[in-house]
Amino acid sequence: MNFAWSEKLRIGLVFVALSVLGHSGLLAQNALSADQIIQNAVARAQNSSSRPGKGAYTYTKLTVAEELDSAGKVKEHKEKVYQVTFRDGATYAKLVEVNGRAPGQADLKKQAENESNASQMTGSKSKKGNSRENFLTPEIVERFDFSLVGQTNFNGRATYLIAFQPKSPAPASHHVVDRLLDRISGMVWIDAQEYEMARAELQLGSEVNLLGGVVGSLKKLVYSMTCTRIDEGLWFRTSSFGDFEGRKLIDAMRIKTSSRAMNFRPLL
Repeated sequence: MNFAWSEKLRIGLVFVALSVLGHSGLLAQNALSADQIIQNAVARAQNSSSRPGKGAYTYTKLTVAEELDSAGKVKEHKEKVYQVTFRDGATYAKLVEVNGRAPGQADLKKQAENESNASQMTGSKSKKGNSRENFLTPEIVERFDFSLVGQTNFNGRATYLIAFQPKSPAPASHHVVDRLLDRISGMVWIDAQEYEMARAELQLGSEVNLLGGVVGSLKKLVYSMTCTRIDEGLWFRTSSFGDFEGRKLIDAMRIKTSSRAMNFRPLL
């Protein structure tokens, strides 16, 4: 190799090195912390739910719940089908089928009781449908510490992978669900472009008593869910899986749950 080519190669390598270093410095300068990413996701969720008429959709949701005995065999199997409407940031679910048949009055009454109990546990007083699709609320986020694990690819999109754990000491508890959250840790995937939650995995760290242990206790909780981008800036929870073990009154219980959302159609 003659001197001229050697000098050109050296200059070229220096130029490439400077370009790489400059690009790395730009990435470092623009890098977000875990707290900034989570706050962007919270702000995104707040803005999405406050825009009337944005992304009105209807879809079908299938839920399965199985109660297991001490040997792990299924004691009871229940499948429910809901027709769900999403409008103005709120979700309205209509029970349309239970184990392959039309719901009876007892089924509808049970659904109303479950919704009422959930509202009491969370302290929600909203009459405007159900907003539980959104887990990234300021009230929930303030109970956790977050750390950025790194960036990955999820369903073909760049995603932040963030670990979370309860704050210590824990903030004041005002509702039953607060005491549960104070024992939850896990991972959350946040879309790097739209700051929507793409996936979450969580587990219970220690047993928690419900209403002082009178109603029961929960000693195991493993839960995961996946959200899918249906339209620009519009994401829905499309699948979930849960495994719960504890005590209801004096009886031991174990329940496995799953859900799947499908047949999404925009509302005119």
